[in-house]
Amino acid sequence: MSSILVQVIVGGLLLGAVYALFSSGLTLIWGMMNIVNFAHGDFVMLGMYVAYVVWALFGAGPAIGVPVAALLLATLGIIVYFALIRSIMKGPMLAQILGTFGLALLLRYSAFWWFGANYLSLPENIVGGTFDVFGIRIQASRLLAGVVALVVTGGLHILLTRTTLGSKMLAVAEDSSAAQLMGIRPDSMQAIAWAIAAGVTGIAGALIATFFYVVPTVGETLGIVAFVTVSLGGFGSVPGALVAGLLIGVIESLSAYWIGAVYKDIVVYSLFLCFLWFRPQGLMGKS
Repeated sequence: MSSILVQVIVGGLLLGAVYALFSSGLTLIWGMMNIVNFAHGDFVMLGMYVAYVVWALFGAGPAIGVPVAALLLATLGIIVYFALIRSIMKGPMLAQILGTFGLALLLRYSAFWWFGANYLSLPENIVGGTFDVFGIRIQASRLLAGVVALVVTGGLHILLTRTTLGSKMLAVAEDSSAAQLMGIRPDSMQAIAWAIAAGVTGIAGALIATFFYVVPTVGETLGIVAFVTVSLGGFGSVPGALVAGLLIGVIESLSAYWIGAVYKDIVVYSLFLCFLWFRPQGLMGKS
């Protein structure tokens, strides 16, 4: 295997880890409340703008931008839950779809109003240069994004499966009425779920901003990636989102290398549809 091909695969894995990170927030919300958040990609977009503003105002990089984006987006997640989601959950599925879709448009056009439609970007050297590891050249920004994404995604899985908070959230997901009888407040757990889901999108957005363009419409693209990742991995499964994100990242990179960057999405979505034809519940979803 040539060093260039290895470099392409490693780059795909690092990008796929970031895909998995912001997709895990989407799958968490679905697993908790059976709600599909159509504004999820726009949350990532806001995280990217937070990183850009932190750099523009203070000249700071991801060390400051990532925690600030996580905190602000987590706060936004709580506000969105109490201001919108708690109400539309009482309505039909159509109300949930239109409510979150309307939220996506609100966030997107608010970004247009505040920042304009120009493409923005952070300096290429904001994280560092390029590492040469056994002949494989890796951008420091992509390496940082991939490693942090893997750590945070793994931490989220541990939080949900190995902690008291995770057990309470699972109890609410299984039967909120029974959980309430056991002294667990469903409202609090669901608000925490939205805070976590939005917080990880903030982290992912701030990391992506170090090597990706920043524009209000980028959330639409990333939202589609999140839905494909979650569907492929299985709705409600964080490990599934991780595996699917890594697969999509590698397939995208290999397709761009062998066929051309213009056609990579065609390859990814074609393989995705073919896979769902045989396993509609996804890799790790329940039948």
